[in-house]
Amino acid sequence: MASPEGFYINTPLLESINMSKRLGTNVYLKMESSQPSGSFKIRGIGHLCQKMAGSGSKGVVCASGGNAGMATAYVARKLNIPATIIVPSSTPELIKEKLKDQGATVRVVGKVWDDANEAALYLTQTDGLTFVPPFDHPLLWQGHASVVREIKASLPSKPGGVVLSVGGGGLLCGIVEGMKQVGWDSVPIICMETKGADCFNAAIKAGKIVTLPDITSEAKCLGAKTVCSQAFEYSKEGNMNIISELVNDQQALQAVEMFLDEERVLVELACGAALAAVYCGVIQRLQDEGQLPAPLSGPLVMIVCGGSSINQAELRHLRKVLNR
Repeated sequence: MASPEGFYINTPLLESINMSKRLGTNVYLKMESSQPSGSFKIRGIGHLCQKMAGSGSKGVVCASGGNAGMATAYVARKLNIPATIIVPSSTPELIKEKLKDQGATVRVVGKVWDDANEAALYLTQTDGLTFVPPFDHPLLWQGHASVVREIKASLPSKPGGVVLSVGGGGLLCGIVEGMKQVGWDSVPIICMETKGADCFNAAIKAGKIVTLPDITSEAKCLGAKTVCSQAFEYSKEGNMNIISELVNDQQALQAVEMFLDEERVLVELACGAALAAVYCGVIQRLQDEGQLPAPLSGPLVMIVCGGSSINQAELRHLRKVLNR
């Protein structure tokens, strides 16, 4: 069912028998991989573009090596305005072609997202384009909060936990806002990152926001070197139970492959980080350590954030690189 804003859809919430059996608790999958642009990003970016880039806009610009760019290009095509997507050189050809298919102009700048983002900000000044940030803006978080409202509408009981991947922190901020709106403040949020793309975990360990020297993980869509300040602030709020955990790239890949086998859906490595919470025993370990109750107080909800930068060729490449 299409949303009132007409860009994102109300995605399925599916029970996973296999994950439930593995965990000993009902597990539900919020299938954001089903969104028209391939990920949850369309919720926040659609909301932001509607508010900030009307029909008279000269166009939008976004720095993204993946899902934010895809969402921006999709929304711009629907609004009939130009989109310029600036990608780092690490971006797969698959994504560049998908962006062009959406009608976007694609430019390659720099090695990592931060380089591309500087170029995008420059274009807002020189060409008068509307800047679409991938994760750090209140309008994005407002849009992403719709995920939680949908979960509440279709879940039989209050969840015992919500699992998601963290890149720059935009999804986390949206989930926290949504939880507050529906009165789920006390529900634990398990935030998953891969080692080498772990700006949120690094900030929590340091007690302040830090900038990673480089992105060394293959999960490029988690590849922000600095988490947004709001995500870090939420992690310090006493009434929120936000748990930050890491897996390695091999574990994320294993989760992608198990999910494909069991649920018949192919997601990217960034999403595999979240799925690894169940497949690689993170939830069970947190229960053993007393950080989560055993059993959980309700079903576990996994945000299957999706991903545009995966196909069979990319999966073969990841196997080759990570299984040396």
